[in-house]
Amino acid sequence: MVKSASLVRSGLTNEMISQLSDYESSDLSEAWKAALAFSEHLSGSPKGPIPNELHARLRENFSEVQILRLGALLAVGSGWQRMIEAFGIRPDHYEDGQSGPWDE
Repeated sequence: MVKSASLVRSGLTNEMISQLSDYESSDLSEAWKAALAFSEHLSGSPKGPIPNELHARLRENFSEVQILRLGALLAVGSGWQRMIEAFGIRPDHYEDGQSGPWDE
């Protein structure tokens, strides 16, 4: 099970978090499932334009403006994740006074 203090702080329950790895067969809402499928697509699996089926699924749950905003947030989040991985930052394990990976 995924354990993330930042996810819990953002309002997700441990039950919701435990369903993320197999969200399509979970009891998460259709909006959540569509957003997670969109997230997977934007992360490069698969690459290329959004398939018509996924776009239709998103439109069933979100307005076009919400889809664009979600895409922008996912793009920023993905880039942020890559940056913290590159620097070895572990945000859920930070302790006051801990030096960053760039400190010598």
